[in-house]
Amino acid sequence: MSKIHNFSAGPCILPQEVFQKSAEAILDFNGSGLSILEISHRSKDFVAVMDEARAIVKRLMKLGDDYEVLYLGGGASLQFAMVPFNLMKSENGKAAYLDTGTWAAGAIKEAKKLGTVDIVGSSKAENYSFIPKDYTVGSEYDYFHCTSNNTIYGTQMRTFPKVDTLMVCDMSSDIFSRVIDFSQFDLIYAGAQKNMGPAGTTLVVVKKEILGKTGRDIPSMLDYSLHIAKESMYNTPPVFPVYASLLTLQHLENHGGIAAAEIRNEAKAKLLYAEIDRNPLFETFCVKEDRSLMNVSFKLLDESKKEEFDNSWKAAGINGLNGHRSLGGYRASLYNALPIESVQVLVDVMQNLK
Repeated sequence: MSKIHNFSAGPCILPQEVFQKSAEAILDFNGSGLSILEISHRSKDFVAVMDEARAIVKRLMKLGDDYEVLYLGGGASLQFAMVPFNLMKSENGKAAYLDTGTWAAGAIKEAKKLGTVDIVGSSKAENYSFIPKDYTVGSEYDYFHCTSNNTIYGTQMRTFPKVDTLMVCDMSSDIFSRVIDFSQFDLIYAGAQKNMGPAGTTLVVVKKEILGKTGRDIPSMLDYSLHIAKESMYNTPPVFPVYASLLTLQHLENHGGIAAAEIRNEAKAKLLYAEIDRNPLFETFCVKEDRSLMNVSFKLLDESKKEEFDNSWKAAGINGLNGHRSLGGYRASLYNALPIESVQVLVDVMQNLK
């Protein structure tokens, strides 16, 4: 089989070691004679998987016991509702949101169903081409919500604001990709399929002391406190996605952790952005200062060369380069497991387009 260079925005590329170990577990998990797909989630073997999957997150993020880690279902989109249910007060609830893209807008839509939402900054009028920065968030809000990386438009928050309330962040597409102070956040959530595992589970990291203060009667499946009490097993968890996510995080930890991943990711992004800036045929959709290290969204300026370019990158074994349907153009997702050699293949194709 020829080498495929997978730039898909998600489900994403994963380390080959993860595929191999996952495949072995599907056939026989831990020598049990059973597949990981059929074992009981209450079995000793899977309880150990869940315990380590939760523990490794806190090790990588350098967080203490005041935080709890959950693996839930429903994707990051369910978190758009779970966050306000758990953090927005039932009486006169009010939250601040930063509108930086399609998924941020989705979170805003859901929060508005439970209380007042103030959009403290937005780049929607400029097609989400930058990250708003001139805004303040005061103590009148129950929480502040932001999206760290915007997969469609190729923007990323390089720094995070100081706010006088709880800070919530959707890190679905850049979690574990760079060194940041995770303790500045009160709640972090991320769909696994962008950078840490297959689709099917969602990571939630929450400071326990912030829960139970809204006065709401929260539906059981949406209640973080209940999921914490049941150690992510209030209902049958997504067994295989949790296991594959654990393997991915173990691979990350064994290869230098987040700090080493950041160095590799910066090198990949630098290589591709340098070619886009050098080559008059290409241009990014966003301003330079807010360019994402994870998702490089760009366009071809001469549409007459589109067919030639598309044929060339496909012939080179590149997959998943088409941009999101709402924006068009191209999108190269440079997630942790993507080797820099794949980026060089794309750069070579771009350089050969005359």
